[in-house]
Amino acid sequence: MFTIIGALLLIIVGGFIFTQGGKYLGPTLAGAGAIILLILIVAPARAHDTGQWEKNDPAITEWYRSLMQPDVPSASCCGPADAYFCDEYYARNGKAYCKITDDRPDEPRHRPHVDVGTEIEIPPYKLKFDKSNPTGHHIVFISRQFYVYCFVQAGGA
Repeated sequence: MFTIIGALLLIIVGGFIFTQGGKYLGPTLAGAGAIILLILIVAPARAHDTGQWEKNDPAITEWYRSLMQPDVPSASCCGPADAYFCDEYYARNGKAYCKITDDRPDEPRHRPHVDVGTEIEIPPYKLKFDKSNPTGHHIVFISRQFYVYCFVQAGGA
């Protein structure tokens, strides 16, 4: 999907950059830079299965795979490689936060280490309320740069 959108944007932007008043100007340095920038912005993140699903309960595995970002319903929350237990959930100055409480080994989950006690700000548009959570833990899905994909509270929907 992102690839199709990216291609359309390249065609539209390329048309504006490489023509002026209907005359073809040929490729320009600014046009090439704009196209490269668009490719970098629109390029999708590649999800990959590195075996982290094999030892999970099938119901939990399906739950992880079915989670979609609340603000981008066509994008996955990702999976165990991005998921951390974050059971200390609280509000401060009108913002939601959680502290990582996940002391499980990172290697089997193919994820980077995040220290227990690390505080993560949860944007309000990343809170998921539409799916129950069978893990018994609040879970935050984060990137290596601590971008929050989703936050799912423990318990029912």
